[in-house]
Amino acid sequence: MSFNYPKDVRFECTRCALCCGDTDTRVRHILLLQHEAETISRITSKPIEEFARKTTGRRPYAYEMKKTATKGKCQFLKDKTCIIYRSRPLICKFYPFQLKTARTGQGTFSNTKECLGVGKGVQLRRSYFEVLFEEAYDRLTAERCQA
Repeated sequence: MSFNYPKDVRFECTRCALCCGDTDTRVRHILLLQHEAETISRITSKPIEEFARKTTGRRPYAYEMKKTATKGKCQFLKDKTCIIYRSRPLICKFYPFQLKTARTGQGTFSNTKECLGVGKGVQLRRSYFEVLFEEAYDRLTAERCQA
């Protein structure tokens, strides 16, 4: 596995749900792989079109989650709790981190400064990022196999 990661970052989720919707300064794009949208559809018994809209130009993502009209929050957020947590999209699982991959295949993790949990908790080790990297690899590989 070839990736770089922030070496001195601490993180502990504070369950504030900031990551689950828009803020005064940022519009969130909760992107979904085809397989993720299908899984959420299956577990919620809702058609994909009810909770997501097709997106283009954002490969490998096929959909963007629709948000509540009033507060711009994920529609699967109830009282600061994700009701699809076990099947949440990869983009949610990664937060507050993101992984950018260069054409060489080298991945680089970075983190947002807006998350209230960054700087709290234990210092994350390479093993934390290895799990995320493997999850991304597995989901993206499965996505390519379905296409």
